[in-house]
Amino acid sequence: MLYRHDISGCMLDRIGAIGLGAGELAAVLHRLRPSLDKLRQAHKSGSERLLALPARRDDLAALQPVAAAFRRFEHVVVLGTGGSSLGGQTLYALAERRFGRGEKPRLYFMDNIDPDTFEELLETLDLARTGVIAISKSGGTAETLMQFLVLLQRLSDRLGGGALAQHCVALTEATSNPLRRLAERHGIPCLEHDPEIGGRFSVLSNTGMLPAMIAGLDAIAVRRGAEQVLRATLAAEVAREAAPVVGAAAMMGLAEHRSLKVSVLMPYADRLAPFGLWYRQLWAESLGKEGKGTTPVRALGTVDQHSQLQLYLDGPADKALTLVMVDQAGRGERVSPELTVADPELAYLAGRSMGDLLEAEQVATAESLMQRGRPTRVIRLAKLDEERLGALFMHFLLETLMAADLLGISPFGQPAVEHGKVLARRHLGAMGKERAQSTA
Repeated sequence: MLYRHDISGCMLDRIGAIGLGAGELAAVLHRLRPSLDKLRQAHKSGSERLLALPARRDDLAALQPVAAAFRRFEHVVVLGTGGSSLGGQTLYALAERRFGRGEKPRLYFMDNIDPDTFEELLETLDLARTGVIAISKSGGTAETLMQFLVLLQRLSDRLGGGALAQHCVALTEATSNPLRRLAERHGIPCLEHDPEIGGRFSVLSNTGMLPAMIAGLDAIAVRRGAEQVLRATLAAEVAREAAPVVGAAAMMGLAEHRSLKVSVLMPYADRLAPFGLWYRQLWAESLGKEGKGTTPVRALGTVDQHSQLQLYLDGPADKALTLVMVDQAGRGERVSPELTVADPELAYLAGRSMGDLLEAEQVATAESLMQRGRPTRVIRLAKLDEERLGALFMHFLLETLMAADLLGISPFGQPAVEHGKVLARRHLGAMGKERAQSTA
C-alpha cells in the first residue's frame, strides 16, 4: 500500500474507556460486509462510474491538447466552487511554488464571489496572457456564472469577442444548461462533465485532472494511486483487510457507541492543507442528512498545535481525530551547533533539521492525544507525490461511501442546500425590481 493506516489509537485497549472495544469494531465491520460486496458488484458491472475512473487513460489522452493549449498562458483562472474547485486546488498544491519558483502558468482557483477579491485579481492579471476555465456540473451554479460573465466582458473589452474561444473553456454536463449555452454563443469549447459523478466525488475526473495537467502534474500517477487502493479494497477477503472499510467502521463506530460527533482531519504538511478542505466538503455534504452524520473539522499541523490542540486534549471528549503524517526526519538543512552553543536552551536543536522537528512534533501530538484518551487514527506516507495523493483521495472516497451505508443514507446529492439557492435567486430578483423602481 502507498500509505499505512493505523486505528490502534482509537481502540479501548490503547486509550481507555472512550475507545472502541474489539467486539464493537468487529460488529461494525460485519455490518459492512454487504457494502463491500455491493462495491465489488458495482465495479464489475460498471454501474458506478466513480469506480471506473482510476483505470481509465483514454480521457486523459483527450485532455492533453487542452492542457497543452492552456500551458501557453502565464495565468489560468479556474472558476468553480465546492467540488468543482477543491479537488483541483488540492492537486495543484503539489505543484505550486509559493515564492516565485516553478513553471508557468500560475493557477488561481476563484471559488468565492467576494467582489473585492475578484476585482483585485482582474487588476493583477494581463488578460492577453490569461486562460479561463469555468466548471459547473449542472451548468447553473450562480456563483460560477457570475464570475464567468464578468470575465467574458473583461476579456472581450480587452481582446475583442473573437478571442474568447482561444482563452476560455467550459466544463459542464452535455445538456442545454446556462453555462453550455453561454459558451456556445461565444464559440467557447465545452468539455463534458460526467453526469453520473457528483461534484465532490469528481476529483479523479476531468474537473481535477485538467488543472493538474496544466500545472505539469502526472495525472496517470494520480489515477494509478487511486486504482491501487480500489483494487486492494475490492480484493479484500474480509472487511478488516480493507483500509477504507476499517476507517469507516472506526469513525462511525466511535460516533455510534461513544457519541463522538466531530471528525478532525489534521495533516502535517502544508501541501495537504487543501486536502483537508476537500475532505471537509466530501464528508459534510455526503453524510449530513436526515439528522445524521458527524461534523468534519480541518486542522493543520504544526500550526494548529498552537490554536486547536488545547481543545482537542482538554476540551469536550466529542472528537475522533485523524492525523496524516509524511515521513519528515532528516529533511531540510541542519542547524549548525556553533549557533546554539552559547545558549543551553537551544541545545536540543543543534544538528537537527526542520524535518526532524516536524517529525518529532507530529509523533508527539499523536502520543499526547492517545495518552489523554482521545481516539486518534494515524495515516502515514513515506512521501507526498501524485500517486500517494491519488491513494488518499480514493481512500476517503470509499470511506465516505461505506460510512453512508452504515448511516442508511445516500451519499449523493445535497437536497437541503437547494432551498437556499432558490431563496438567493428570489432575493436577487427583488433587488432588480427595487433598482428599477428607484430609477423610474
